[in-house]
Amino acid sequence: MLPHRLLWCDPRPIPRHNRQEPTALVVRDPGFHDPPDGDDCTRFWYVCQAHDRVYRHEACGEGPHLLALHCEEHGPENMWPQPRMLLFPEGFEPRLSEAQLSWVQAEWDAA
Repeated sequence: MLPHRLLWCDPRPIPRHNRQEPTALVVRDPGFHDPPDGDDCTRFWYVCQAHDRVYRHEACGEGPHLLALHCEEHGPENMWPQPRMLLFPEGFEPRLSEAQLSWVQAEWDAA
């Protein structure tokens, strides 16, 4: 029900004293591992695809960041839209329809 490739970038303005460049998260990508329910992987980190390195807040490189969840076992991995993303749905690219947003919210509520 979600697009094959889905990004999210916090639409709120970056605080003036925060030097962090804009950061987009890859929520879904057709080339990423799609974890099944009950996946027991435990080691994850973010990798900045724009700078080809592990992402640590403000320490990855200059310019906009494109972050992907990285699993120790599977490599780049799709993630489920997080509650903060649902608070600011205008940050999704492409935009999600009302039906898609309702479905994601219902899945969160059922968990």
